[in-house]
Amino acid sequence: MQNPAMILDAMQPVGDIYKAAFSGGVPKTTLDLVHLRASQINGCSSCVDSGARNARKSGETDERLASVAAWRDAPYFTDEERAALALTEATTRMADRSDPVPDAIWDEAARHYDEKGLAAIVLTIAVTNLFNRINATTKQVPQDWSS
Repeated sequence: MQNPAMILDAMQPVGDIYKAAFSGGVPKTTLDLVHLRASQINGCSSCVDSGARNARKSGETDERLASVAAWRDAPYFTDEERAALALTEATTRMADRSDPVPDAIWDEAARHYDEKGLAAIVLTIAVTNLFNRINATTKQVPQDWSS
């Protein structure tokens, strides 16, 4: 099946939300990492592939891309990025605990980002999870960029 958002002509409105997230003042590299980590958690090969490609085009290093799944122990991430990645994991894995986004995770993110920045991160996580679920359900695969 083709992407349902394309079938129902919903790509533009969803794209508008994603575009708005990039206007919240959070560095693109951080939002790229957020997108990549959520996609890894959800096992969305299409979004992991496109997310890594987009991040690399924005100047992201191979070391950071290869280590984002192990961000807690990898030396490549700032405290701000770690806070965004912790929020990403909690928000993406909501069913894993009774308090999906504990105050400690939210408070650490709020220590590094203002309200617009938090909104940008939350919207990026939400849209990424939306696309991950669409792509996994309809078995979308990474594009072959070699042709």
